[in-house]
Amino acid sequence: MDISEAKKILEAALLCAGEPLSVRSLRQLFEDELGADSIRRLLEELARDWQGRGVELITVASGWRFQSRAELRPYLDRLHPEKPPRYSRAVLETLAIIAYRQPVTRGDIEDIRGVAVSTQIMKQLEERSWIEAIGYRDAPGRPALYATTRQFLDDLGLASLDGLPVLNAQGQLVEAVSQLPLLAEQDELSLETAPLPVLVEATSQAVASPDLPH
Repeated sequence: MDISEAKKILEAALLCAGEPLSVRSLRQLFEDELGADSIRRLLEELARDWQGRGVELITVASGWRFQSRAELRPYLDRLHPEKPPRYSRAVLETLAIIAYRQPVTRGDIEDIRGVAVSTQIMKQLEERSWIEAIGYRDAPGRPALYATTRQFLDDLGLASLDGLPVLNAQGQLVEAVSQLPLLAEQDELSLETAPLPVLVEATSQAVASPDLPH
């Protein structure tokens, strides 16, 4: 297949998708005529083609997606002036501990924070699909072990946990996580500065929510 045509097909599929697309999924477009390595090379070329534009092609935990550039978010918000959800510092601290110390139990989180973790905090993070129980510790009561999800990485625009800011010392969990584009400054979490995934269907445009593992 002509490379130019293949890139057009990939571009159209990614722009119209409501979620990140894995290389495995993208191969279906070509009925396996193109191998995984070939598709990755084309995606990298496509990402370079879009450099310097208002939309960029990136790879996240669940695959590849187009998204608006983070620095343009304040302008795009003018189309939808309603305020996004905000989260308390307690939620931020809990998320940071899970992100950097996973897998952890609720008791582990409480030991690190020095205060009790409310059920509401855990529920908020689970409903946002940022954390999930992945098993149980072999200890009295068999407490659930929590870890972050692919959705968490997708929302942060990260391909893996290796993309999290590096900790230089103990006690920097919250400070490190708060550096990420998705998270607001100081004491609250917000989606205000997060890049927007791109979804184009027919003649309309909308924001899409990334999916979970492929």
